[in-house]
Amino acid sequence: MYLHCYGAKYVYLLQNYIAMDKLYEYFYKLINGSTPEFVRYIYSEIDWDSRLIGLTGPRGVGKTTMLLQHIQNHAEKDKTLYVNAEDFYFSDHKLLDLAENFVKRGGKYLYIDEIHKYAEWSKELKLIYDYFSELKLVFTGSSVLDIKKGASDLSRRAVMYHMQGLSFREYLDLFHSIKMRIYSVDEIVSHKVPDSELKLPLVYYNMYLKNGYYPFANDNNFEIRLQQIVNQTLENDIPFYAGMNISTARKLKQLLAIIAKSVPFKPNFSSIATALVASRNNIADYCDFIEDAGMIIQVHSDTGGLRGLGKVDKIYLENPNLVYALASDNANTGNVRETFFLNQMRVKHKVFTPATGDFKVQDFVFEIGGKNKKQKQIIDIPNAFVVKDDIEFGFNNVIPLWHFGLTY
Repeated sequence: MYLHCYGAKYVYLLQNYIAMDKLYEYFYKLINGSTPEFVRYIYSEIDWDSRLIGLTGPRGVGKTTMLLQHIQNHAEKDKTLYVNAEDFYFSDHKLLDLAENFVKRGGKYLYIDEIHKYAEWSKELKLIYDYFSELKLVFTGSSVLDIKKGASDLSRRAVMYHMQGLSFREYLDLFHSIKMRIYSVDEIVSHKVPDSELKLPLVYYNMYLKNGYYPFANDNNFEIRLQQIVNQTLENDIPFYAGMNISTARKLKQLLAIIAKSVPFKPNFSSIATALVASRNNIADYCDFIEDAGMIIQVHSDTGGLRGLGKVDKIYLENPNLVYALASDNANTGNVRETFFLNQMRVKHKVFTPATGDFKVQDFVFEIGGKNKKQKQIIDIPNAFVVKDDIEFGFNNVIPLWHFGLTY
């Protein structure tokens, strides 16, 4: 009997060894492939020496590429392993076992992609962190909802970062080899962006609006891939996180369709609830889910005072590419302008809707419009600016809209 048990244990260890070898084989194939020299804005902000790093962000914004870039440029490859939590290996192996066997092989740097696909991932990461002090871990998750929920278990251990899609500045660098530095809001309103910084800016700007937010912008099947991201988010990520049934998940798509056709959308949760045959309270939750998943932005009024955030005043699609993909028949210029400004500014700043004007950032009020936009809405407001999207250069309190794409 003892021999039989010993033999079974030996077989298990051998099978595990073979399975891990397949993970290494896949990793080496990935790492030997080419990755772009261009690096995302957040790369230099990450403290890569931290023992446990979490990176979240919507699907398709380039998290995996950035991990592979870091491994190629900095890691000791013989002591490094990259795995995807969707790999079949995890159908009958635990993350904790992987980490233990990896450390026994001399491993020091473990990168885990799409970790939200692994059940109870936060509990096992917590144990790995506590058991193996010599191991450094980096994990990513596209389901921001699930990562936010699990990150609470790791609050004193993990350093968390959130990654957006491409800024206009990054788009120029990645797709047109045009390099520009980052400008702060204070520099932009002070007209510190040189007039000669970019030739024909409006040509590039209009290209970016339609398909420049995602790093796969040059793919021939860009529209199809973007639609797949939307469907995966609404049909899989959110329902999996919230434990929704199929009919409830369908309501998410109906809600997004309502928002897409109406943006900028002033929410009336009661009327939406009637249209979707759902509870008014559920509609507010659905909007929160969709926002956390990177599909919409809810903008609050600046009247919160001591109570914190004001009420949700407007809802926008998350970026201009989604406007053209989901609301092509309703992609009016005014909506696209506001979506671009909001999307670019929210990465580094809190954005509110003021009593007068379109947006408030820091102590500045911004009114968004075309080249013929007048000053009357903000004439008596201090620190107020008219932001125009049909001009190349700014003057006085008039600023080109494309300048706000240079903030990250």
